[in-house]
Amino acid sequence: MLQFERWKITLILLVTLAGFLYTAPNFLPKSTLEGLPAIVPHKQINLGLDLRGGSYLLLEVDTATVNRDRLQQLINDVRRALRSAEVLYTGLGISGDNVTVRITRPEDMAKAAKAVRDLSSVVTSNLLSGGLPERDLSVSTSGNLITVSVTDSAKMARAQSAVQQSMEIVRRRIDELGTTEPVIQQQGSDRILVQVPGLDDPQRLKALLGQTAKLNFRLVDVSTTAQQALATHNVPAGSEVLYMTENPSMPLLVQRRVMVGGDSLIDAQPGFDQRTNEPIVSFRFDSTGARLFGEVTRENVGKPFAIVLDNKVISAPVIREPILGGSGQISGNFTVQQANDLAILLRAGALPAPLNVLEERTVGPGLGADSVRAGAIASIIGSVAVIIYMVASYGLFGVFANIALIVNIALIMGALSLLQATLTLPGIAGIVLTIGTAVDANVLVYERIREELRTGKSVIASIEAGYHRALATILDANITHFIAAAVLFELGSGPVRGFAVTLAIGVVTSVFTGFTVNRLIVSTWVRRRRPKTLVL
Repeated sequence: MLQFERWKITLILLVTLAGFLYTAPNFLPKSTLEGLPAIVPHKQINLGLDLRGGSYLLLEVDTATVNRDRLQQLINDVRRALRSAEVLYTGLGISGDNVTVRITRPEDMAKAAKAVRDLSSVVTSNLLSGGLPERDLSVSTSGNLITVSVTDSAKMARAQSAVQQSMEIVRRRIDELGTTEPVIQQQGSDRILVQVPGLDDPQRLKALLGQTAKLNFRLVDVSTTAQQALATHNVPAGSEVLYMTENPSMPLLVQRRVMVGGDSLIDAQPGFDQRTNEPIVSFRFDSTGARLFGEVTRENVGKPFAIVLDNKVISAPVIREPILGGSGQISGNFTVQQANDLAILLRAGALPAPLNVLEERTVGPGLGADSVRAGAIASIIGSVAVIIYMVASYGLFGVFANIALIVNIALIMGALSLLQATLTLPGIAGIVLTIGTAVDANVLVYERIREELRTGKSVIASIEAGYHRALATILDANITHFIAAAVLFELGSGPVRGFAVTLAIGVVTSVFTGFTVNRLIVSTWVRRRRPKTLVL
């Protein structure tokens, strides 16, 4: 057990050196790190929300809006299906949670019902139980009335899809802000937890995440003015009154028909208008969107074209000439930050449903600094207490254990830096706990050596037996620790996961340093001193 091959010694020293190298950047300012060569490690431990300060939001996906949008889409699908089947109908609209339509001619009922049923698609198929595939639509007839409803399983599937899609879009928007290590997790069936460490402007985050960002391009209805339509309560069919984002907000009569949707955008970048030097947002469509945009602008030269974001008109420029290149720009008296935020929203895509803020917390950097200071003090006190105890209990061998403990702390910090893990206050608690338990392996080994010495064995034989017999106990204890950390990581969230990560890393490094590194130090001492007696 005390014999080490040369390659093993080299590997242990390299791992130890790597631990100190990856730990070192955490003690240097970023300005110093930027001036170092690229070959030198630059990564620092990411501090969590409770240590660095930042924003915490608990969001709820408005799944009721998802269902309403599905019904609105269903109206268009039913209209298209009945027209394709050449069926005359009246009264197509939403009634409660259903879409209803009356068929004009009784002889068309069978054909109309078939055309509507063909709109249904499979939601789930329970092949194991041998059940029939479930459809997402339920169609019933009564006289000349057809009622179409969305099944409960389809509603649940769309709601879950909306939550997953919302999480991905939230992640994209936050990533565009340039923040590091945001925490974005689903809670329950329709809630999303967002933690963004280091964000100095929580209101900006709230505005970015709370905006649906559904962009579309529509023609302005010039048959009458919005003021006249509001005054007479007579809005033309197929149009609606929307308001401009400018202050004061002016009404504008806009056609409901979407000419080009924002889902065709592939890029959006902030910039400045070369003529007025005002902030703008330049956008670019994919091939399908470029073709549609070109056709619309070619057929409507001289007409105002409304750019609508979340049912508010950003601007309504007049089409001067066909825009065939698939790109354009949006202007609307933006500030530089507004233009940048709008570009972020458009690049990230539209949310499938609005997000409601249920809970909002902001942790100031001062409070985070206090937590870091308290955690550092706790770690130092714990380390000093362990060092004093080991020296007092085991003398020189206690010094060997303390050297291994210092290497252990360096490896933990280096691993957190290399993995770019997020360190939270519970994570610091995990490090402090690891410091306290890291010397367990040494205590087990040393007590075994004492027992062997009492039996009259030689020093070398006692040390050999002590390491050999303690190994199984050390592995059992640390494997159970690691299992507990894995369960905490899998079932926990946020700070609990931070504690689990540091605990799991600490378990691995403790076994390496408490047994392997310590054994290398002891074997080196034994080979050089050749002790005849040992006081332990």
